This record gives sequence, structure tokens and C-alpha cells, in this order.
Amino acid sequence: MKAVKGKFYFGGIHPRGAKALSESAPLEVMPASATVAISTSQSLGKPAVPCVTVGQAVKEGEIIAKADGAISSDVFSSVAGTVAEIRQEKGVNGADETFIVINAQENGEKFTFPALTQPSADEIRARIRDCGIVGLGGAGFPTAVKVAPKTPVDALIVNGAECEPYLTCDHRLMLEKADEIVRGARYIAKALGVENIIIGIEANKPDAIALFEPYEDIKVVILRKQYPMGGEKQLIYVTTGRKVGLGKLPADSGVVVQNVATCYAVCEAVELGKPLYERVLTVSGTAVAQPKNLWVKLGTPVKDIIEYCGGESSTPKKAVLGGPMTGVAIANYDSYTHKTTSGILLLSGKEATADEPTPCVSCGKCADVCPMHLMPMNTAFYAAAGDYDAAAKYGNVAACIECGACEYICPAKRPLIQAIRKTKAELRNKK
Repeated sequence: MKAVKGKFYFGGIHPRGAKALSESAPLEVMPASATVAISTSQSLGKPAVPCVTVGQAVKEGEIIAKADGAISSDVFSSVAGTVAEIRQEKGVNGADETFIVINAQENGEKFTFPALTQPSADEIRARIRDCGIVGLGGAGFPTAVKVAPKTPVDALIVNGAECEPYLTCDHRLMLEKADEIVRGARYIAKALGVENIIIGIEANKPDAIALFEPYEDIKVVILRKQYPMGGEKQLIYVTTGRKVGLGKLPADSGVVVQNVATCYAVCEAVELGKPLYERVLTVSGTAVAQPKNLWVKLGTPVKDIIEYCGGESSTPKKAVLGGPMTGVAIANYDSYTHKTTSGILLLSGKEATADEPTPCVSCGKCADVCPMHLMPMNTAFYAAAGDYDAAAKYGNVAACIECGACEYICPAKRPLIQAIRKTKAELRNKK
């Protein structure tokens, strides 16, 4: 189906893409590490509960932690081996996480579910749940919940925007696995009971756009190069013209959004019976020797991934898990990949400034670029004073998608996203 141009939306920014570092690097399978440490906190919602014991032998793809409640997801071993330890430690966000440490063995057994042939909607939904699939665009919301909305929907939107600078893993996946992504989208559409499938791809990926145009049942929408074009509410508006109200879900506007990598995972789950225990991520930045797009098993040590990419080419100013806008800076490489780890960036001094913040100059630029029409300066002001209720009320942090556009544009280099996340955390603790 011939591609059409998407609508314009208010706000957002136009950061330097920096995608040339890795966009031509084909998908590459990284060998399994000798030891993996798999967190039970692999999705939005409650952590899974370990169901293995120290010393137990496990297969690759075997369940090692069971979902705890509706908003949770099963966790699977990414290697065949032996459970060496179950320990508590701080995750990259500072929260306590439970890690299941597994010593890998070569040529171990694999577990898969039976492949499904011409599955029903119920079978697809059950398979998505059983394989522990979550949104791979960053949020990590359990996909089984999204494909069973409480309100009727009439469209599936596939997110191929990948608007975050540096990240190219979704782009490479679209170039190399387009047919699998389409089949996965069709399975999701069948689970939702819809026939209208739309894929939104930013205009800076003409090769990917050309690959999806021949599919007659897929409407391709060309998105302006604008951040955060991949935000759910922004993507819904530019592809359909529908607006999602404050406090509402996409399903309330008749649509469900899924990332291209999630669609690919659904295809593998249905056709191969493969649980979600590995994903594609981008390793980039001018301080890494060899930028790559890698298939990486969950729980892989970050230090092993950097070593596989040739190590540091220079001393990085900042190391980030995820993208530069929404990711988390890490103090060292002693952390592990999750289902939602989309990138590892080693940024030089030219790429990542670390200027000391100065007082707010009341320029209002943060509000000008906010795609959710919020007042980030209010949140920062009241959070600095310790009044988190006022920070939430006058900054309306509940609606914030933490895209980072406000902090990017701030001439005073105020830590706006830090204030927003701190406010949300304080309110959660209060509850």
C-alpha cells in the first residue's frame, strides 16, 4: 500500500540523530556469556517470583520466574546451564531487584512451546502471555494485557519510528525481518479482532518504508523526523488524527500500539514457540570501538557486550543504558541487560555534556517543546523544595512521558527529568 504522510503535532525537538554510527551494521548474534544475571523485574508492574532453586539445571527458554498478577510477565532462562545464585541488588534505576544468576553450558537443551498453525485469537493471546512478551519499545508493558483491551478497538498501530538518537536496532530489524514483523502484526491484529494495521516509520528510513509498501493490508505512514515521534499519543495522532485524553489509554481511542520488535517477538512465539529471552540492541557512541546492532541474551553483563564490540576507543564522558533521551546513565559496566534494554551508549565529551545546572531563567522553553503540554519548570521548582504534592499538581507529572525534550532544550541545564522521576517515585512511596 502506497505510503502517506502523517499529520503534524505540536511540541517536540529535533536533536542530532547520530544514527550513521551503527545504521549500516547488520544484525549480529553475540555469543552467550559464561554467566548471565537475569532480573525478575523485566516488565512494567510487579516483579516475577523465582520458581527455580540454586543448583537446579535449566534449559534455554525454560521459565525461571512466574508472573505475579495481571501486570507482570514470566521470565525465562536465556541460556542452558545451572542456577548458581539468587541474589538481591540495586538495579540501574536504584530500585532493589532480584537476580537469578545462571552459569551457562555449551550445547545445552532448549525449551520451546509447540508451534501454532492457524491459531485462534484466544490461542494467540495465550501464547503471548505464556512467552512473557512485553513492549520492547521501552515501557515494557505486558503485551498480553494490551491485546485484551477492555474497550473495543478498530486499529493496530505498529511503531517503527525509532526517533531516539543513536538507536538503530529497530531500523535494522525492519530491514532484515520485515516479513516476520508483518506476520507478527497480523497475529496481534487477529488477537484484537481488527483488520486495520498501520505502521508509522520516520522519513529518515526510506529503505524501511519501501520494504513495507508492498504489503496490501499494511498502511504505511511516513512520519516527520521529530522527537518524541514514537510516543504513543503522538504516534496515534499523526497516523490516525485521534487524540488520547489525559489519563486515558490508547484503547480508549480505539487503537493499540505495538513496537516492531514486539511484533517480531510475537511472530517467533506463535510460529516457533519461542519465549522472549533475547532481543536486538544497539551499541553506539564515538567512545566504543565498533558500533553494532546485536542479538543479545537477557541478563548478559554490559561489560561483556562492550568487550565484544572492541572495548572503549576513548574514555567515555558518559555511559548510558537505552537511548540518550530516555536511558539511564550508569556509573560502571557492572549491570545486565533486560527485556527493555534497547541500547548501550558510550558517549564522548563532545556527545554528552556534564555542565553544572544554573538557576532557572524562566524562559519557558521546556513548556514550549513539551509534547504533552505540561509545565516541567513547576515540577522542578517544587521538587527542589521537597513539596512533591505541589510538584505533581502544578507540573501534572502523571501525564509526563519522560521523553527528556524539556531537559534537552533547557539553557540552564536544569535536571528536569530527574525532578520528574523523583516526584513520581515519592508519590508512589507515599501510596
